[in-house]
Amino acid sequence: MREPWEDEEYVKYTLWFIFACVVYSIIGFSWGALMGGIHDFRHFVDHRMFGKLIVRAHTHINLLGWVEMAIFAAVYYVVPRLAKRPIYSLKLVKVHFWTHNFGLIGMVVFFTTAGIIGGIASQTLPPADVELLVRPWLAVMGIFGSIVLLANCIWAYNIFRTCAGWRKNW
Repeated sequence: MREPWEDEEYVKYTLWFIFACVVYSIIGFSWGALMGGIHDFRHFVDHRMFGKLIVRAHTHINLLGWVEMAIFAAVYYVVPRLAKRPIYSLKLVKVHFWTHNFGLIGMVVFFTTAGIIGGIASQTLPPADVELLVRPWLAVMGIFGSIVLLANCIWAYNIFRTCAGWRKNW
């Protein structure tokens, strides 16, 4: 007898969260090694105006990519087994996966872009002008951050609905 959580699409998406976790971890670890190991890169992020935004991009790819994707996969695997019922909505799992990845990639791209633009511009422009250059890039980054937040709310709703009424199955 097949258990309700053994749906092939569900397993595929749970594994995709793990695969994404692995890819993001390799990117994040490599990025950190480059920042730490290449003097000019480290100097840029440490001493140029807005250079630290590149560190924030690195941090977000590690936290929201590596760590959070691993947590999502683990929770998607464990919760249906604990609740003894299938996930509330496979469609929401799919929407969660694609929305989270889209938002995270946008955040990383725009954090990095703002850091590079701000760092380079700070060599020749006064701080107020650099701020004006960077502000729109950070606004777009904030939009992508809101998309990640939306994805996390979708995940939370799906998990909550899966767990609600779990005692009926015992």
